[in-house]
Amino acid sequence: MKSERISIIIPTYQHASVLSLCLKAIFAQSRLPDEIIVVNDGSSDETEKILEPFMDRIVYLFQENKGNQIARMRGFQQSTGSLILFCDADVLMHPTMLEKMEKTIKEHPEVSYVYSSFRFGWKLFKSFSFDVERLKKMNYIHTSTLIRRDDFPGFDFQLKKFQDWDLWLTLLEREKKGIFLNEVLFEVLVSARRGGISDWIPSFMYQWPWKCFSRKKKAIRAYEEGKKILFKKHHL
Repeated sequence: MKSERISIIIPTYQHASVLSLCLKAIFAQSRLPDEIIVVNDGSSDETEKILEPFMDRIVYLFQENKGNQIARMRGFQQSTGSLILFCDADVLMHPTMLEKMEKTIKEHPEVSYVYSSFRFGWKLFKSFSFDVERLKKMNYIHTSTLIRRDDFPGFDFQLKKFQDWDLWLTLLEREKKGIFLNEVLFEVLVSARRGGISDWIPSFMYQWPWKCFSRKKKAIRAYEEGKKILFKKHHL
């Protein structure tokens, strides 16, 4: 089976503490990517210093702070792969992730992307087989998904929340579907989530007692408002 060309795009903002771990996990893949693009979204930490040992093996782009989706899209526009994977700087890919995802998507030419389960710190996020009705009610697909370049519609910059969910719903409206690879293929480093590219609260945490604290209440309000906007856009 002929290999596709795979591009990994890493948007990063203030994640110098974990960026090298992310890259080392990528370089340890059993199937190495053909291209790694790191987009520094205006970080003021030691991101560039951390990247120095990797510069001969990556494409490095810098921009003023504009947000994660714009950083991702800039990386996408510079990429050359027929298969694309967006990997946040605090994501650690398991050694066989690319190999298994590529194999799966090649065995299923009818699908546009392949996704897996993952761990968010100690919490296992077990995903589901692709289900249209379930996807309309909840997002069970992480952004770190291998997607066909020709099917990728881009991100909606007008949305402040749920850009990933919006992506899958947009593909669904275009009659493009995904396939679930029933394995845990990566983990997210919770300690690195400090409000940059990956400022996100998993839904299970909304039920915790400390949700009454002001910062979390604000995040939950933004979550609910973002959900309403998304549902209106897609007529759900």
